Amino acid sequence: MTRPLIVVPVPGEGAEDVVIGTTGRDEGAVFTGTADGSIFRISHDARRIDRIARTGGRPLGLELDPDGRLLVCDAHLGVLRVDTASGAVEPVTDSVDGARMVFCNNAAIASDGTVWFSDSTRVHPVEHWRADFVENTTTGRLLRLTTDGTVETVLDDLRFANGVALPVDETFVVVAETAGRRLLRHWLAGPHQGTTETFGDDLPGYPDNIARGSDGLIWVTIASPRNALVERLWQGPLWVRKSVTRIPERLQPQPARTVRVQAYDDAGALVHDLDADASGYHMATGVREHDGRVWVGSIEEPAVAVLTP
Repeated sequence: MTRPLIVVPVPGEGAEDVVIGTTGRDEGAVFTGTADGSIFRISHDARRIDRIARTGGRPLGLELDPDGRLLVCDAHLGVLRVDTASGAVEPVTDSVDGARMVFCNNAAIASDGTVWFSDSTRVHPVEHWRADFVENTTTGRLLRLTTDGTVETVLDDLRFANGVALPVDETFVVVAETAGRRLLRHWLAGPHQGTTETFGDDLPGYPDNIARGSDGLIWVTIASPRNALVERLWQGPLWVRKSVTRIPERLQPQPARTVRVQAYDDAGALVHDLDADASGYHMATGVREHDGRVWVGSIEEPAVAVLTP
């Protein structure tokens, strides 16, 4: 069944991710970031939209710290923290092993303050994500930021590292490998600690941001269905893939128009697979389930949207 969407416009292009406030004046509010560097707060009833900060870069993944501040993965500036009351922006880290990140993307915050986050690629910045996807550079990373500010690489050579999520018990971390059409689980505790395995494989399309919902499930956006042409190109030499990315963008392989989200339990079993009407809104790249409502963001749209499972 295709579900209707309620679309909430915001005054900026590319509202890529969403997160829901849970405390104080932000309770029930929806936050998103847009291509011009703005961070917006949308009231719980969607009647009021306020720009609360500007990062000066390109905000993508959003999370909420235990103290209520926004943790922002800014594609250009790295990991930031934003005070939702004052709008103050605090740089956290922009480098790994002395080299600046190219494409900081998405994060999850553990109860002890550890931040797990992705750097999608070492090659192409966010403005050229299509080129990185087609070239299949396999240079993405899952990173860990400890409370003392140390950044370390946990997984490397990922095929466009993207969304990151933790289960309720925090015994593992999941990262979306977009070009691999799969989710990887890295164990943090238990008998398999330190090992990595597939959490979800052969997805029906390319996963983008992921997030744990208030229902305890791990929600996943499917930004676009599988593209047979792109996957054929991946079988060819790099020079062929690079030549495709140099033709005008309108002639390159394009994402199909769709809004699709899935949800998985801690065992990796599919619980929900939801399609929504994509006639007026498409390419869901961010997702957040909260109290039975599923909010989505889109790197292509000047709006967020909400559907009910």
